[in-house]
Amino acid sequence: RCWSRFFDAARALANSPVPVVAAIAGHNPAGGCVLALCCDYRVMARGPFRIGLNETQVGLMVPDCIQYLMRRIIGAQRAERLIVAGAMIESQEAHAIGLIDALAEPAEVLNTAITWLTATLALPSAPMLVTRKIARSDVMQALNTFQASDLEMFVQGWYSPDTQAALQV
Repeated sequence: RCWSRFFDAARALANSPVPVVAAIAGHNPAGGCVLALCCDYRVMARGPFRIGLNETQVGLMVPDCIQYLMRRIIGAQRAERLIVAGAMIESQEAHAIGLIDALAEPAEVLNTAITWLTATLALPSAPMLVTRKIARSDVMQALNTFQASDLEMFVQGWYSPDTQAALQV
């Protein structure tokens, strides 16, 4: 039920009728990264903070719909390298490759996110929202491909010997 609700939350962010900003004030692994990938814009704290899909490091597979979200933002080859390795990269590198849109000092992450959102919402509303919906339709399509059978396979992965051994470490 928890994972089902997690994917519902990801779909809700992706399908929001208004722009959504991720304000990332610290580390952002796994599910946090997924939720950020569902947002329109990502602001992350400058410094030794890491972001990424580290599932393979703990013995979990990364579903295709989530891989798609990463590929959409940073490109197929780079996404493959990071996802397969389960890499967590620092905010500066994440910004350099486009995984996050802006860096801010930790105390300014929220203000930076609000500034972007305010500027976006100042655009003529109807054209911006329709254009945004068209531009992001692939995000929702990708998340909608994740069905109950995929969820079952993902959850069963938690109980595999590889995953249990990785989690024990």
